[in-house]
Amino acid sequence: MASLIQVRDSLALAGRADARQLSRQLNTPQPLVEAMLEKLVAMHKAKTIDADDSCLSGSCKSCADGKKCLTVSYTLIS
Repeated sequence: MASLIQVRDSLALAGRADARQLSRQLNTPQPLVEAMLEKLVAMHKAKTIDADDSCLSGSCKSCADGKKCLTVSYTLIS
């Protein structure tokens, strides 16, 4: 089970990640990771990245799957 500090450190190393990625990396249940990420947001240590901005290819708006693949990503506030 990961701690809040481990989630923060993993997010710092990744630069940008979503709860699913961090959950797999830290071997921690996704709902717990999501709660920790929201705690980091509430503490003003992290911020969410808009779904439109999180698409790395820039083609999500015209994707045949619509917005099914979009997830909430997080990044640390510097």
